[in-house]
Amino acid sequence: MSLLHPLTRWTRTLDAAGVTDPALRADYGAQRRAVRRYRREAYVAARLLVPPELVPHLLVATAFMHHTDALLDSGPPDGRRTAYAAWDRDVRAALAGGPAADADDPLVRALAHSCTVLPALGGHVTAFLDTALTDLDFAGFATEGEYQAYVDAYSLPAVLVLASVLAPVTPQLRAACRAWIDGGQRVDFVADLAEDLTAGRPGIPEETLTAFAVTREDLAAARDTPPVRALLTHLLDLAESSLTDGRALVDVTPPATRPMVRAMVTLDELTVKAARAKGPEVLRTGARPPVRAALALLGREYLAARRTPR
Repeated sequence: MSLLHPLTRWTRTLDAAGVTDPALRADYGAQRRAVRRYRREAYVAARLLVPPELVPHLLVATAFMHHTDALLDSGPPDGRRTAYAAWDRDVRAALAGGPAADADDPLVRALAHSCTVLPALGGHVTAFLDTALTDLDFAGFATEGEYQAYVDAYSLPAVLVLASVLAPVTPQLRAACRAWIDGGQRVDFVADLAEDLTAGRPGIPEETLTAFAVTREDLAAARDTPPVRALLTHLLDLAESSLTDGRALVDVTPPATRPMVRAMVTLDELTVKAARAKGPEVLRTGARPPVRAALALLGREYLAARRTPR
């Protein structure tokens, strides 16, 4: 028997979301398949934990974020900038009801529709596009202040695109998202450090490396030394502290979407624990939540979602 509630079967999910046009249903179906392919854990969590009427919009928002990230991260910088400029124009035109609303791209069409259903989503998509080039221009941080500016300019607008589907973005929710994404971004920079060093853009500020007497070469070689261990402990302590503050996000979201939000925050906390357990080996292999712990978490939150009136 499937763990999914009968109402979350895809055709009924589209019905619950009011997506009735056959062509538009196909557009959303394409985004569903895309997210299931490259972010399977996010897909499963959305289907299990999010009210059916919001699932298609959350999946299209996730697909939009993934596609934009891919444009900013793939290929020569000049080509990325050109590709992003075209994407930016298409999305903005679609949100304004322009010709791109009828474009060949099913993601653009589905996103435009979701933004008509959830107008706040359109505002956050636009706000993210306004500052998304921050990621393309990122080449590492000299100071902690530069890292914090990156979180404000890129990480926070990105997470608000998704959060706006799950809850009204109040000042309290924005502040909680800021704390949560600060912690999540920092642990991602630790977990992805090997890849980021190869790309020449590590997410650890140079002033922090200097303070702990650690070099980029130490990190690239995953040297198991007291300074490297102290640095990793410091970074993970900062991440954990921010995630603790970010737990306030659970309390400022509606009960119906709270299981999903609680799962997202807890998965980041599990990632911090996994990174701590690996020590310097995390510099070679990264860190992910243990599979059994993640499945147990999804199971608990699924039961909580089933008990929550919608």
